[in-house]
Amino acid sequence: MGGWRPSIVVALSIPFSVLFATLGMKYFGISANLMSLGGLAIAIGMMVDGTVVMVENVDRVLRESDPEESRVTIVARACMEVGRPILFAISIIIIVFLPLFTLQGVEGKTFRPLAYTVALAMFGSLIFALFLAPVLSQMLMRQPKNKDEKENFLVRMITIPYLPLVKLFVSQRLLAIILAGGLLFTGAVIFPQLGTEFTPTLQEGTMVVRLSMAPSISLKESTRITMLVEKRLITFPEVTGAVTRIGRGEVGAHTDPVNSSEMYILLKPKEELRFSNQEDLQEAIRKHLGEIQGVLTNFTQPIAMTVDELLEGVRAELAIKLFGDDLEILKEKADEIAAVVKKVKGAADVQPDQISGTPQLLIRIDRQAIARYGINVSEVQEVIRAAVGGEVAGQIFEGIRRFDILVRFIPEARNNPEAIGQIIIPAPGGINVPLNQLAKIEEIVGPRQITRENNQRFITVQCNVNGRDIGSFVQEAKQAIADNVDLPSGYLLTWGGQFRLQQEANKRLALVVPITLLIISILLYSSFNSVKNSFLILLNIPLALVGGVIGLWLTGQNLSVPASVGFIALFGIALENGMVLVTYLNQLLRDGVPIDKACVQGACLRLRPVLMTALTTALGLIPLLFSHGTGSEVQRPLATVVVGGLVTSTILTLLVIPALYKWFAIDPEQT
Repeated sequence: MGGWRPSIVVALSIPFSVLFATLGMKYFGISANLMSLGGLAIAIGMMVDGTVVMVENVDRVLRESDPEESRVTIVARACMEVGRPILFAISIIIIVFLPLFTLQGVEGKTFRPLAYTVALAMFGSLIFALFLAPVLSQMLMRQPKNKDEKENFLVRMITIPYLPLVKLFVSQRLLAIILAGGLLFTGAVIFPQLGTEFTPTLQEGTMVVRLSMAPSISLKESTRITMLVEKRLITFPEVTGAVTRIGRGEVGAHTDPVNSSEMYILLKPKEELRFSNQEDLQEAIRKHLGEIQGVLTNFTQPIAMTVDELLEGVRAELAIKLFGDDLEILKEKADEIAAVVKKVKGAADVQPDQISGTPQLLIRIDRQAIARYGINVSEVQEVIRAAVGGEVAGQIFEGIRRFDILVRFIPEARNNPEAIGQIIIPAPGGINVPLNQLAKIEEIVGPRQITRENNQRFITVQCNVNGRDIGSFVQEAKQAIADNVDLPSGYLLTWGGQFRLQQEANKRLALVVPITLLIISILLYSSFNSVKNSFLILLNIPLALVGGVIGLWLTGQNLSVPASVGFIALFGIALENGMVLVTYLNQLLRDGVPIDKACVQGACLRLRPVLMTALTTALGLIPLLFSHGTGSEVQRPLATVVVGGLVTSTILTLLVIPALYKWFAIDPEQT
């Protein structure tokens, strides 16, 4: 398919599909963001697939047809040959993204824009391939003057080694079984070695250190400690400065006391850093800072901190929640769990909630004493409230503004237990009695906070994971807790944060993906009216998945939700070329070509469109594979899975399907 005319037809499908997707996104109210743009990057290679198959077939038929025949008739015949498989193939690609529309919560907000973008772009490419590509082909494409030169140089060079190879596989079908079995065995061995996580950690380029100090600390002391930490941090070569916020006001969504501070670390430009990734830089800064007496540190990033806080109310990747009734037991067991989790490889910034440690003044009224003086409990409480807390005595007006007048004792008369004990309580008969004669006053350390979920008390142990995947970390930590921590009856342990999101997404996909595969199988049967043909095409899926698994393993990436999205995309991509090839093999059988010859001839004639569709899709994903900007970490697993799967699925389409077609062929009368 050489020359500029076919190339123009194929190239025009991209702006048309992008425009269609853009208008569709506007209609559905989807704004352009990282994932929707990533969806366009994924789809940009697939957009041309239907048009490539259509134009390639028109080019082939034009070469083989009688010059006297009308070009309109030739183009119409060529388009009719591949129109049905293109319709079903692109429809299947759109359908395979249905599971992404069912995702809920954070994963739904993240990946639904991608699903909308890909589905709309592919629908636009389908419209172009079926309705506009035939018209443009008739207008632009011409029959070649030189009938002897059937293919361009590059295609001939690829066909020379491919022809004897496909002949070998067709004649020795056991080789195809060995190849397919070997790939499946490799995938089965590698898959358990992959780590699991919700999404790869974004490298935001900014770090936040959270400092948790004693609940009883004063603002002055908190400021002093924060300044010491800042001075230690800025001695690190990559750090240019630090800005700290101590506490949070009550106006915002999340309040914070003065014992909690967030320190934003300012770093040198990325090109001046000594570390290849932010995770290594963060670990180096953590070691440089070391342990600070009486201070718990937690390293995170601004966006990650906000997401984690919205998920579980903590500022770490994992939240281990212990539910129970007694606060003392909850605190004791949480400390035990934290001690165990700290020993698990990859654990960092392990911290149980500070549910106690707040100094309180307990005033317990002696009812027998107040009874002797004829004083009521409410009278004692009113005096304490007015003397210590204050009582509104009136209002001051300044123009239209009003201000309450608060009256209470001077600080010296209420700022320590001894002074409070000298507060006078009036009794009947004009007697004044000091408070310490009517009540027992003592200083205690009380609970700082009591958190509940579903009406049940709980305490959280938060934790970050460094240097390994969250899935394997949680499995190891669960076993360590089960072996070393004995929970009383009625106490329940749950795992939240990023791990919970991953589990919820996997459960939903495990339910929806089989339903999607069933719909795909029904569509394949509707297209071929053959269980055998449908099963042969479905063989593409497991071998395509093997390529994705190998790609993740070779690049050191984990199995995550973006990778799962890539596997879902592979379903449609892997089936498309198989459908076009099997359709053409059926056509050759219907024309009376012997089955072995049809397998070889069909594979050679479909070599060019199969390679072109695979290469265009892979080339469209190259920017996602090699990009290093913020957000690329989420898109890279998806691109890796698709590119790796394209390699193995293309091998299957070009070698295994032609070899096994004889066993799955149907009667030519039914094709």
